[in-house]
Amino acid sequence: MLTQSQNRPESDFVVDLLTTLRNERFSPQAWYHFLRRSWSMSWKTAHTNPQLRHSWTWVTTGIAILTVVLLLFIGRIEGVEAALRCTPITILCVAWQASDVFWHLGLNRRSQTGEMYQSIGWANIFTLLRGVGTAFLLGRYTGGLATPTTLLLVIFLLGVITDILDGQIARRTQTESKLGGMLDAETDFCQYLVIALLLLQNKLLPPWMMIVFLLRFCLPLLAALGSYFLLAQPVRIGSTQWGKWTGIVQGCYLLVLMLPRNLQEISHLLQTPLLIATLVLLIGAPIAQLLAHRSTNT
Repeated sequence: MLTQSQNRPESDFVVDLLTTLRNERFSPQAWYHFLRRSWSMSWKTAHTNPQLRHSWTWVTTGIAILTVVLLLFIGRIEGVEAALRCTPITILCVAWQASDVFWHLGLNRRSQTGEMYQSIGWANIFTLLRGVGTAFLLGRYTGGLATPTTLLLVIFLLGVITDILDGQIARRTQTESKLGGMLDAETDFCQYLVIALLLLQNKLLPPWMMIVFLLRFCLPLLAALGSYFLLAQPVRIGSTQWGKWTGIVQGCYLLVLMLPRNLQEISHLLQTPLLIATLVLLIGAPIAQLLAHRSTNT
């Protein structure tokens, strides 16, 4: 069984990559070396863990088939032109998601011991399914297709269900990993932004609230990327109670905006208090995250 000290060479390798990238002033050649060495390490992880590589292959194949079936269904319901307009971005996002998982296979290990899991696992599969729904919505948006609020609501609810399931499954099967945490955070980031964009397109979300959502997600992301690339010091964005409540209340606010017309009275009644609560939590969550990060470093 591996120990945390045995994971240090991999961590040192990442720091070395980032330091080299910074020292070469982020030149095109530096980025080429960075990406080539990163990809080389990913292939090494896959080569030394054939069961994990086969699991990734099967999961990726299943996700690809599901994506094709979804696009064919849209072609049948809305016409070939609609399917073709949303296909490029949908496939691009799903392909990027698959490559992202492959790139970070080395994170698919038990947090406490460093033991490598030899399967992608159902928890991560549910997260990837949420990613497919998000990719489909983004494909519709970039393809200039109108997305009915009912369809948006269905995909949002499916996303909420898979978001609950992936965490429950990971805890009950004791398969929590850094890979799962990374995928979950990335998928949540993309899902909420895409849904907010579509609500803005459907004139259900105020433009200024869209800006608040962008700041809420992008500022921590930019801070993490800055520390990662400029300082060669990865930032751990952990979970806090403020962050959990922010996600819950924000989700409820978006859900209320998507309620059908026969529930508009309830929607109007809940919108203002949920909006106020969301704004308060959006301000408090980053502060709580910063304090948590400082306490872990002291």
